[in-house]
Amino acid sequence: MSPMDYIKVFVYNGAVTEYSKLAGVPIREAMDTLYKSRLYNEIRTGVFDMHCRSSGYLAEELQIEVNETRLK
Repeated sequence: MSPMDYIKVFVYNGAVTEYSKLAGVPIREAMDTLYKSRLYNEIRTGVFDMHCRSSGYLAEELQIEVNETRLK
């Protein structure tokens, strides 16, 4: 595993934990939501340096994405 992979795992963990708190959902549901999201692909591929953003910011972005998806 490369150093960048370790950083991304740390980022995913923080985003899942913060999203779980923000949305009031269990960790498992938060994890499923992240891994099925556009945001996950942006973090994974390094788009807009999303892996450099705070856990709170990523959780808010995930919440926005989930809300937009529900409205469609």
